[in-house]
Amino acid sequence: MSTVKVLSVSDAEADPRVKAVFDDIRAVRKTDFINNFWRGLANQPELLEATWSRLKVVMSADGSLDPLTKELIYMAVSIANNCTYCIHSHTAAARAKGMSDEQYEEFLAVVGMAFQTNGLVTGLQLPIDEEFEAQS
Repeated sequence: MSTVKVLSVSDAEADPRVKAVFDDIRAVRKTDFINNFWRGLANQPELLEATWSRLKVVMSADGSLDPLTKELIYMAVSIANNCTYCIHSHTAAARAKGMSDEQYEEFLAVVGMAFQTNGLVTGLQLPIDEEFEAQS
């Protein structure tokens, strides 16, 4: 159950600032769908504007990472943070960006392996190899 009211699109768009963000989401994503995340954030127009602005820069702007890679990273972090909503929404986004069933299976294997080896290294508290130390 939600901890905030998930506004209907029409209720949310009664605020011109929210309507402007929703219109931009539709334009950038080329869809009429406004998901529950945005409709929940619409209770706080300032937070909605700031979150959409930042997310648009990171996820939609051209960069050295392709859109599917960005979604895979988002999915991995969402799994690590146990964010069910984000896991589902970004898996759907990755599929829309061309992720195949085979890629999804391989992705889950990599995430599972990372959890396993991270847990082992954390428990063992092994010293970091000098070769792996970040160079500034």
